[in-house]
Amino acid sequence: MDIDDLAKRVIAGERRALARAITLVESGRADHRAEAARLIETAKRTGREALRIGLSGTPGVGKSTFIEAFGMFLIGQGLKVAVLAVDPSSARSGGSILGDKTRMERLAREKDAFIRPSPAQSQLGGVARRSREAVALCEAAGFDVVLIETVGVGQSETMVAGMADLFLLLIAPAGGDELQGVKRGIMEIADIILVNKADGALKDTATRTCADYAGALRLLRKRPQDPDGYPKAMLVSALTQAGLPEAWEAMQALADWRRSTGHWDRNRAEQARHWFEEELRAGLLARLEKDPSLRDMIARLGEAVALGETSPTAAAGSVLASLDT
Repeated sequence: MDIDDLAKRVIAGERRALARAITLVESGRADHRAEAARLIETAKRTGREALRIGLSGTPGVGKSTFIEAFGMFLIGQGLKVAVLAVDPSSARSGGSILGDKTRMERLAREKDAFIRPSPAQSQLGGVARRSREAVALCEAAGFDVVLIETVGVGQSETMVAGMADLFLLLIAPAGGDELQGVKRGIMEIADIILVNKADGALKDTATRTCADYAGALRLLRKRPQDPDGYPKAMLVSALTQAGLPEAWEAMQALADWRRSTGHWDRNRAEQARHWFEEELRAGLLARLEKDPSLRDMIARLGEAVALGETSPTAAAGSVLASLDT
């Protein structure tokens, strides 16, 4: 594979080249990782930036429908939109359905849109391990907005905040248990809560749900990266497109304020440091697995732990102590 040629084609905005580049960065092969590192460094030199928007929501809230409607709206504003949708992987087979693209047929046909489903595999936090590199490639390809859709809502669904400029939480109109169903961790990182399906018979319910969330947000501790009025709860309808212009205006206003106050640059710098440390941890674990003697030692101690002959803490201590010798 000619990495320089692939990089040129990605930077020129070729969608097929971008898909091939993301496949490369998602590969775990050692030779592919070296090529991917070269590709990412070349992409970084373009200096292009997109608005990175993380999106999560409760099951059945209509994330794919919302993303398609919102993506079509943004394209109507003259913007190029990339969607990175992460699907859950089976713990038994490792497979994923990767059906998001088929649920966004209209958006998939747009020349100014790019949709890439990826398997989460064993990665926690609702995103694939290489999602951040895929975001960087989409920026280099000239996309103005990158939407990162996570697996779903849960206590660990906060990792997307480590690669996004804004985080949206999509909520469906529901009863009193809905507020309890969303964990505090994800509430604390949400910049804007969008109550979807605010149309037809559900509009009144959606309005009440929005008021409940607005009240809940006021109880959270004020964050330094927020201007007055944020985080906020808003009504939207993916079906009728109602509320999409207002939601986009709120996103732009928040992004502009963070840029003007320095929070944008500080956030991106902190994110880069965090992902460097994550990559370092993953690399060190991979090194442990490659060393034959350490691998045998880990297998032996793992069996001893399983049999109750030693504790996990003592076994881990033995492995770490062997690294000092």
